[in-house]
Amino acid sequence: MWNGPLNKIGEYRYEIPKTYKGERGNLNMRTSGIIYASDEMIDAIKKDNALEQVANVTTLPGIVGKSMAMPEIHWGYGFPIGGVAATSADDGTVSPGGVGFDINCGVRLVRTNLKIHDMDKEKVRGLVDEMFKNVPSGVGSKAKVRLNKNQLDDVIEMGARWAVENGYGWEKDLETLEENGCLETADLSHISEKAKDRGKSQVGSLGAGNHFLEIQRVANISDDMAAKTYGVEKDQIVVLIHTGSRGFGHQICTDHLKVLEQAVKKYGIGLPDRQLACAPVHSEEGQSYLKAMAGAANFAWCNRQMIVHWVRQSFENVLGENAEDMEMNIVYDVCHNVAKLEEHEIDGKKMEVYVHRKGATRAFGPGRKEIPLQYREVGQPVLIPGDMGTESYLLKGTKESEETFGSTCHGAGRVLSRSAAKRKWRGEEIGAKLERKGIYAHPASWSVMAEESPDAYKDVSQVVNVTHGAGLSLKVARMIPLGVVKG
Repeated sequence: MWNGPLNKIGEYRYEIPKTYKGERGNLNMRTSGIIYASDEMIDAIKKDNALEQVANVTTLPGIVGKSMAMPEIHWGYGFPIGGVAATSADDGTVSPGGVGFDINCGVRLVRTNLKIHDMDKEKVRGLVDEMFKNVPSGVGSKAKVRLNKNQLDDVIEMGARWAVENGYGWEKDLETLEENGCLETADLSHISEKAKDRGKSQVGSLGAGNHFLEIQRVANISDDMAAKTYGVEKDQIVVLIHTGSRGFGHQICTDHLKVLEQAVKKYGIGLPDRQLACAPVHSEEGQSYLKAMAGAANFAWCNRQMIVHWVRQSFENVLGENAEDMEMNIVYDVCHNVAKLEEHEIDGKKMEVYVHRKGATRAFGPGRKEIPLQYREVGQPVLIPGDMGTESYLLKGTKESEETFGSTCHGAGRVLSRSAAKRKWRGEEIGAKLERKGIYAHPASWSVMAEESPDAYKDVSQVVNVTHGAGLSLKVARMIPLGVVKG
């Protein structure tokens, strides 16, 4: 139970004051911490010591604005999951703990012109089983496309474009991906051979844990204009894809953490937690991490792109229609584990900062040049996945989200660890429970099914209600699951 000071400063905002000295009494906060939460959620959040991590993040040299946490906040490596912090591009630092091990874990939404009346239980089951067959899933899963060294290098540098140019997607897919599916700052020379060895057999695979493919029905629309702009309507069938950079990104994070732990000593940076290891953004170590991280982000965008290709093929195989005829277009793709150089208005002045989003989603409001032209007047689509048994959300970014450097929540957030969930439930029971709710699930293993039980997560609707109420992103549509491939 966290016992530090927490002041309520608004309906959905709590503050850890800058005067807090930390659990050991010697913390020197450079700024305050802000937690977005409701009265209903805050007591549960205090049970997790992640609030101490919010306070710890404020000590990063060059931090700009506040150390923030979204309502799904829970304990993470260095930063809490749901954490957001920006550091000065001139004299700030970069920290892998503010990105996480699954670099560019993210979500992609594919729409169709199919309606709920085009589906029945057998078709959903057929689609789910076909997607499970076509998209390798589970711990250590290997892709069915084995890349040679040169091909993997191209993936790292080109991101989703490599997939499209090699037949795994449509040219227009790239228009609706965050950063068009590629960070051009990726540099192969900063990525280890061990990371490449782990990655070359994993491009185009779902992986395990909370990663999934989900067939959903649009249950209701909250914002008609935005929904129309995004091409979404009530009772439409859509597919949500959630995965990241697999072992490749994990190895890059591991490799560079070792370097940055030494950099902390080299540059004389005092930190309350070694998991906040960081380096000045312009240092050799800091730039090396950022260039390698960009490569992992590109790997993840390519990974999701190849999965989209096999999802389209699965629909074609089961339903006997062409994917173009079913209008299986990408609504959007967002990453929620990344650090990026962005321009924001701070105290009335435009400033470049490295925004760390660790379990948080970019949510830019109308007018930003980074938003695809067709969405620019409405704001960026924001995708918030549920937890296999509950709803997911499509929201839109807002100008008000500038207070979080254009960020919002990323999902439900865990309340039980994976090991605790496995002790509490059996996977077969979870599968049967979902079946009774009309959801067909095909897991890679019953063990994963148990650890990813919907009851191991917070109520995603509460999380979304907070970010909607705080104005960080606004609800557009709610989707409910019909069938799930669980990695």
